[in-house]
Amino acid sequence: MELSRSRLADRPVVRSLRLLVGLVLFGLALALLVHGGLGLDPWTVFSFGVSRHVTLTLGEVTVISSVVVLLLWIPLRQRPGLGTVANALVVGPVLDLGVAWLPTPDALALQVLFVVLAVAFVAVGTGLYVGVGWGPGPRDGLMTGLVRLGLPLYLARTLIEGTVLLIGWLLGGTVGLATVVYALAVGPLVGRVLPRLTLGPTRRDRPA
Repeated sequence: MELSRSRLADRPVVRSLRLLVGLVLFGLALALLVHGGLGLDPWTVFSFGVSRHVTLTLGEVTVISSVVVLLLWIPLRQRPGLGTVANALVVGPVLDLGVAWLPTPDALALQVLFVVLAVAFVAVGTGLYVGVGWGPGPRDGLMTGLVRLGLPLYLARTLIEGTVLLIGWLLGGTVGLATVVYALAVGPLVGRVLPRLTLGPTRRDRPA
């Protein structure tokens, strides 16, 4: 996603706040899944599996994997935006803070509530940071880059998330009911939320 000068200059404070809130919600959502104990999203399964074998926190692995994914953008001729870089740098630390601060529920009802809140936070958070128009997240950009090469969207997403999920599971990442719920629910929810949270141009910037 290319970033125009007009997009950068249009309400930068509002866009920056929406971007930050969206990324914080996204990071907290991943922490809720960790504490829920019913399974993680595919990329966090991967990060969790890797973190079991290195002296890095879950958030640190998330940041490093984001940077590695960004390097994969180069052969795909994808251009990162400010939102892309912010995603790579913010979500991991927020995830670590959430893991440190949030409680771990014992009751199944509370675990399910954590999963529901996590899915909702991911949908709203994605709608906010993508809706700013400052670039997709590293993993979303990898998917759209493969789509530009001719792969159908569903196949690109399945290949990417299926691969990291399998690797993460083999490394000891947590897969469970929440993993399935996340895979089935997040896409449709983001599809409904994103149009409502997309920040369009101001009236003076709209074509006559």
